Amino acid sequence: MTEKPMTDLDNLRVVLVATRNPLNIGAAARAMSNFGVRRLRVVNPYEVAFREARSAVGASGLLAKAEQYDGVAEAVADCKLVVGTTVAGPRRDLQHRLLRLDDGARAIKRQLKTARVALLFGSERYGLSNQEMSHCHWVMRIPTREEHGSMNLGQAVAVCLYELVRGRKASPAKAMSEKKEKTSPTSGELERLTQVLLEVLQASGYVKPRAVAAEEKLRRLVRRMELKANDAEVWLGMLRQIAWKLSAGE
Repeated sequence: MTEKPMTDLDNLRVVLVATRNPLNIGAAARAMSNFGVRRLRVVNPYEVAFREARSAVGASGLLAKAEQYDGVAEAVADCKLVVGTTVAGPRRDLQHRLLRLDDGARAIKRQLKTARVALLFGSERYGLSNQEMSHCHWVMRIPTREEHGSMNLGQAVAVCLYELVRGRKASPAKAMSEKKEKTSPTSGELERLTQVLLEVLQASGYVKPRAVAAEEKLRRLVRRMELKANDAEVWLGMLRQIAWKLSAGE
Protein backbone atom coordinates (compact mmCIF):
# COMPACT_ATOMS: atom_id res chain seq x y z
CA MET A 1 0.00 0.00 0.00
CA THR A 2 1.60 3.28 -1.13
CA GLU A 3 2.00 6.15 1.33
CA LYS A 4 -0.16 9.18 0.61
CA PRO A 5 1.81 12.33 -0.27
CA MET A 6 2.24 14.89 2.48
CA THR A 7 0.09 18.02 2.30
CA ASP A 8 -0.27 21.15 4.41
CA LEU A 9 -3.23 19.47 6.14
CA ASP A 10 -0.86 16.94 7.72
CA ASN A 11 0.23 19.80 9.96
CA LEU A 12 -3.31 20.16 11.31
CA ARG A 13 -4.28 18.50 14.60
CA VAL A 14 -8.00 18.32 15.36
CA VAL A 15 -8.33 18.21 19.15
CA LEU A 16 -11.62 17.14 20.78
CA VAL A 17 -11.78 18.11 24.44
CA ALA A 18 -13.94 16.24 26.99
CA THR A 19 -16.31 14.83 24.37
CA ARG A 20 -19.26 13.12 26.06
CA ASN A 21 -20.68 11.00 23.24
CA PRO A 22 -18.38 8.58 21.38
CA LEU A 23 -20.65 8.80 18.33
CA ASN A 24 -19.67 12.47 18.04
CA ILE A 25 -15.99 11.52 18.01
CA GLY A 26 -16.76 9.06 15.23
CA ALA A 27 -18.67 11.72 13.29
CA ALA A 28 -15.75 14.12 13.67
CA ALA A 29 -13.36 11.43 12.37
CA ARG A 30 -15.65 10.88 9.38
CA ALA A 31 -15.64 14.62 8.59
CA MET A 32 -11.84 14.67 8.86
CA SER A 33 -11.58 11.79 6.41
CA ASN A 34 -13.97 13.58 4.04
CA PHE A 35 -11.64 16.59 3.85
CA GLY A 36 -8.26 14.84 3.99
CA VAL A 37 -7.30 15.65 7.60
CA ARG A 38 -5.60 12.66 9.24
CA ARG A 39 -4.47 13.67 12.73
CA LEU A 40 -7.06 13.38 15.52
CA ARG A 41 -6.33 14.00 19.19
CA VAL A 42 -8.78 13.33 22.00
CA VAL A 43 -8.52 14.88 25.49
CA ASN A 44 -10.19 13.18 28.43
CA PRO A 45 -13.17 11.67 26.59
CA TYR A 46 -16.20 10.84 28.72
CA GLU A 47 -16.46 7.37 27.16
CA VAL A 48 -13.18 5.49 26.75
CA ALA A 49 -14.58 3.11 24.10
CA PHE A 50 -14.77 5.88 21.50
CA ARG A 51 -12.59 3.94 19.01
CA GLU A 52 -15.49 1.57 18.40
CA ALA A 53 -17.90 4.34 17.34
CA ARG A 54 -19.99 3.14 14.40
CA SER A 55 -20.47 6.72 13.23
CA ALA A 56 -16.90 6.81 11.87
CA VAL A 57 -18.07 5.54 8.48
CA GLY A 58 -15.04 5.11 6.23
CA ALA A 59 -12.74 6.53 8.92
CA SER A 60 -12.20 3.59 11.28
CA GLY A 61 -8.46 3.63 10.57
CA LEU A 62 -8.21 7.31 11.42
CA LEU A 63 -10.17 6.74 14.63
CA ALA A 64 -7.97 3.79 15.61
CA LYS A 65 -4.86 5.99 15.32
CA ALA A 66 -6.34 8.86 17.37
CA GLU A 67 -3.96 10.06 20.09
CA GLN A 68 -5.38 10.30 23.61
CA TYR A 69 -4.27 12.83 26.24
CA ASP A 70 -5.17 13.68 29.82
CA GLY A 71 -4.99 17.45 29.33
CA VAL A 72 -5.01 20.20 26.72
CA ALA A 73 -1.43 21.30 27.47
CA GLU A 74 -0.05 17.90 26.47
CA ALA A 75 -2.30 17.63 23.42
CA VAL A 76 -1.08 20.92 21.89
CA ALA A 77 2.52 20.94 23.16
CA ASP A 78 4.11 20.45 19.71
CA CYS A 79 1.93 23.01 17.91
CA LYS A 80 3.00 26.54 16.99
CA LEU A 81 -0.57 27.86 16.73
CA VAL A 82 -3.53 26.80 18.90
CA VAL A 83 -7.00 27.95 17.85
CA GLY A 84 -10.20 27.48 19.82
CA THR A 85 -13.66 27.28 18.28
CA THR A 86 -16.98 28.60 19.53
CA VAL A 87 -20.50 29.26 18.31
CA ALA A 88 -20.98 31.87 21.05
CA GLY A 89 -21.63 35.44 20.03
CA PRO A 90 -20.31 38.66 21.58
CA ARG A 91 -22.23 38.02 24.81
CA ARG A 92 -19.61 35.58 26.13
CA ASP A 93 -16.55 37.19 27.67
CA LEU A 94 -13.93 35.18 25.79
CA GLN A 95 -10.91 37.33 26.75
CA HIS A 96 -9.42 36.31 23.40
CA ARG A 97 -9.23 37.82 19.96
CA LEU A 98 -12.31 36.52 18.12
CA LEU A 99 -12.05 35.92 14.37
CA ARG A 100 -14.79 35.12 11.89
CA LEU A 101 -14.64 31.65 10.40
CA ASP A 102 -13.37 32.79 7.00
CA ASP A 103 -10.72 35.12 8.47
CA GLY A 104 -9.59 32.46 10.93
CA ALA A 105 -9.34 29.83 8.21
CA ARG A 106 -7.06 32.08 6.14
CA ALA A 107 -4.76 32.64 9.12
CA ILE A 108 -4.64 28.88 9.84
CA LYS A 109 -3.85 28.04 6.21
CA ARG A 110 -0.89 30.42 6.24
CA GLN A 111 0.49 28.79 9.38
CA LEU A 112 -0.05 25.24 8.08
CA LYS A 113 2.53 25.86 5.34
CA THR A 114 5.36 25.86 7.88
CA ALA A 115 4.19 24.50 11.25
CA ARG A 116 1.66 22.45 13.17
CA VAL A 117 -1.68 23.94 14.16
CA ALA A 118 -4.12 22.61 16.76
CA LEU A 119 -7.83 23.26 16.22
CA LEU A 120 -9.75 22.76 19.49
CA PHE A 121 -13.39 21.77 19.90
CA GLY A 122 -15.00 21.67 23.36
CA SER A 123 -17.55 19.35 24.91
CA GLU A 124 -21.05 19.14 23.46
CA ARG A 125 -22.64 20.56 26.59
CA TYR A 126 -20.32 23.39 27.61
CA GLY A 127 -17.87 24.02 24.78
CA LEU A 128 -14.34 25.01 25.76
CA SER A 129 -13.89 26.18 29.35
CA ASN A 130 -11.90 29.32 30.15
CA GLN A 131 -9.05 27.14 31.42
CA GLU A 132 -8.98 25.09 28.22
CA MET A 133 -9.26 28.21 26.09
CA SER A 134 -6.33 29.82 27.91
CA HIS A 135 -4.06 27.55 25.83
CA CYS A 136 -5.34 29.18 22.61
CA HIS A 137 -3.72 32.05 20.76
CA TRP A 138 -7.12 33.18 19.49
CA VAL A 139 -10.65 31.90 18.92
CA MET A 140 -12.60 31.29 15.72
CA ARG A 141 -16.36 31.67 15.68
CA ILE A 142 -18.80 29.56 13.67
CA PRO A 143 -21.52 32.09 12.72
CA THR A 144 -24.69 30.31 13.80
CA ARG A 145 -27.86 32.35 14.25
CA GLU A 146 -28.50 33.69 17.75
CA GLU A 147 -31.87 31.94 18.11
CA HIS A 148 -30.25 28.51 17.64
CA GLY A 149 -26.55 28.71 18.39
CA SER A 150 -25.66 25.13 19.33
CA MET A 151 -24.19 22.71 16.78
CA ASN A 152 -23.50 19.00 16.72
CA LEU A 153 -19.79 18.39 17.27
CA GLY A 154 -19.34 16.44 14.05
CA GLN A 155 -21.07 19.19 12.09
CA ALA A 156 -18.90 21.86 13.70
CA VAL A 157 -15.74 19.97 12.73
CA ALA A 158 -17.04 19.53 9.18
CA VAL A 159 -17.88 23.23 8.79
CA CYS A 160 -14.44 24.36 9.99
CA LEU A 161 -12.56 21.84 7.85
CA TYR A 162 -14.60 22.73 4.77
CA GLU A 163 -13.60 26.36 5.23
CA LEU A 164 -9.96 25.28 5.44
CA VAL A 165 -10.00 23.23 2.24
CA ARG A 166 -12.31 25.50 0.24
CA GLY A 167 -10.50 26.71 -2.87
CA ARG A 168 -7.25 24.93 -2.10
CA LYS A 169 -5.21 23.19 -4.75
CA ALA A 170 -4.44 19.51 -4.27
CA SER A 171 -0.66 19.73 -4.29
CA PRO A 172 1.94 18.24 -1.92
CA ALA A 173 3.28 20.59 0.70
CA LYS A 174 6.80 21.86 0.43
CA ALA A 175 9.26 20.58 3.02
CA MET A 176 9.51 22.86 6.04
CA SER A 177 12.83 24.63 6.34
CA GLU A 178 14.56 24.42 9.69
CA LYS A 179 14.86 28.20 9.77
CA LYS A 180 11.11 28.77 9.39
CA GLU A 181 10.29 26.00 11.83
CA LYS A 182 12.30 27.77 14.53
CA THR A 183 10.78 31.24 14.12
CA SER A 184 8.03 30.73 16.72
CA PRO A 185 7.91 28.58 19.87
CA THR A 186 5.70 25.54 20.24
CA SER A 187 2.79 25.57 22.65
CA GLY A 188 4.79 23.27 24.92
CA GLU A 189 7.64 25.79 25.08
CA LEU A 190 5.19 28.58 25.86
CA GLU A 191 3.62 26.45 28.59
CA ARG A 192 7.04 25.88 30.22
CA LEU A 193 7.60 29.64 30.14
CA THR A 194 4.15 30.21 31.66
CA GLN A 195 4.76 27.75 34.49
CA VAL A 196 8.17 29.20 35.41
CA LEU A 197 6.74 32.73 35.31
CA LEU A 198 3.90 31.57 37.58
CA GLU A 199 6.44 29.98 39.95
CA VAL A 200 8.40 33.26 40.15
CA LEU A 201 5.28 35.34 40.75
CA GLN A 202 4.08 32.97 43.47
CA ALA A 203 7.48 32.95 45.17
CA SER A 204 7.57 36.76 45.11
CA GLY A 205 4.07 37.00 46.58
CA TYR A 206 2.64 38.73 43.51
CA VAL A 207 0.34 35.76 42.85
CA LYS A 208 -1.28 33.68 45.58
CA PRO A 209 -0.76 29.89 45.51
CA ARG A 210 -3.49 27.86 43.77
CA ALA A 211 -4.84 30.95 41.99
CA VAL A 212 -6.35 29.26 38.93
CA ALA A 213 -7.60 32.48 37.34
CA ALA A 214 -4.14 34.01 37.61
CA GLU A 215 -2.63 31.05 35.76
CA GLU A 216 -5.16 31.40 32.94
CA LYS A 217 -4.46 35.14 32.65
CA LEU A 218 -0.70 34.52 32.54
CA ARG A 219 -1.12 31.87 29.86
CA ARG A 220 -3.14 34.24 27.67
CA LEU A 221 -0.65 37.05 28.31
CA VAL A 222 2.33 34.93 27.23
CA ARG A 223 0.58 33.97 24.00
CA ARG A 224 -0.39 37.56 23.22
CA MET A 225 3.29 38.52 23.38
CA GLU A 226 3.91 36.51 20.17
CA LEU A 227 7.49 35.73 21.15
CA LYS A 228 9.97 34.29 18.70
CA ALA A 229 11.51 30.95 19.65
CA ASN A 230 14.90 32.47 20.56
CA ASP A 231 13.28 35.18 22.70
CA ALA A 232 11.13 32.61 24.52
CA GLU A 233 14.28 30.62 25.29
CA VAL A 234 16.00 33.73 26.69
CA TRP A 235 12.98 34.61 28.84
CA LEU A 236 12.81 31.06 30.14
CA GLY A 237 16.48 31.16 31.09
CA MET A 238 16.11 34.49 32.90
CA LEU A 239 13.02 33.35 34.80
CA ARG A 240 14.65 30.08 35.84
CA GLN A 241 17.61 32.03 37.23
CA ILE A 242 15.23 34.32 39.16
CA ALA A 243 13.32 31.28 40.46
CA TRP A 244 16.58 29.68 41.61
CA LYS A 245 17.70 32.87 43.39
CA LEU A 246 14.34 33.19 45.13
CA SER A 247 14.43 29.57 46.33
CA ALA A 248 18.06 29.91 47.46
CA GLY A 249 17.16 32.93 49.58
CA GLU A 250 14.48 31.08 51.54
